[in-house]
Amino acid sequence: MRRSFRLALPLALLLIGLDQATKAWIQHNMVLYTTRPVIPDFFNLVYVLNRGAAFGFLNRSDIQWQTYFFFAATALAVLIIIHLLRMARDSDTLLILGLGSILGGAIGNLFDRIRTGEVVDFLDFYWKSYHWPAFNVADIAIFLGSMALLIAFYRMRRPRDRS
Repeated sequence: MRRSFRLALPLALLLIGLDQATKAWIQHNMVLYTTRPVIPDFFNLVYVLNRGAAFGFLNRSDIQWQTYFFFAATALAVLIIIHLLRMARDSDTLLILGLGSILGGAIGNLFDRIRTGEVVDFLDFYWKSYHWPAFNVADIAIFLGSMALLIAFYRMRRPRDRS
C-alpha cells in the first residue's frame, strides 16, 4: 500500500470516529435546539441540525434537493481525494495529511446526511451578539485539512524557467 494511503486513511478513520462520537454524545446528552454555556460570553455547546453546508449555506427547510446535492458533492470530493492520494509523492507529508483530514471530515458529515439528511452541529463560539455559525469536528477537520493543503501547495517548488 502506498505511503499516502498508510498516512491518510488512519487519520481519516480517526477523525470520522471522533466526529461521530462527539455528535452521538451531543444527541444523547442534550435536547435539540438547547444551549449549555461552557465559557460565558465566548463558547457554548448547542445542539442544532444543519441541512446545508458550512456556515448554514443552503440550510433551508423549503428546499429538498440540497441533501442530494451535498451527497453528490461529497462523493465527488472523495473520488478526487483518492485520486490525489494516488498521485501524491511520498515526500508530500503535509499534503497527504491535509487530504486525509478533509476526507475524514467529509465522510463524517456524509454519514449524518445519509442517516437523517441533516448534519449535527454543536460548537458555538461568539462574542457579545456576534455568533460564528455552529460547527462540528468534521468541519474542523475540513478546515485544518484545507489549511494544510494551502501550505503544502505554497511550499511546493515550481519548475525553473529554462530559457
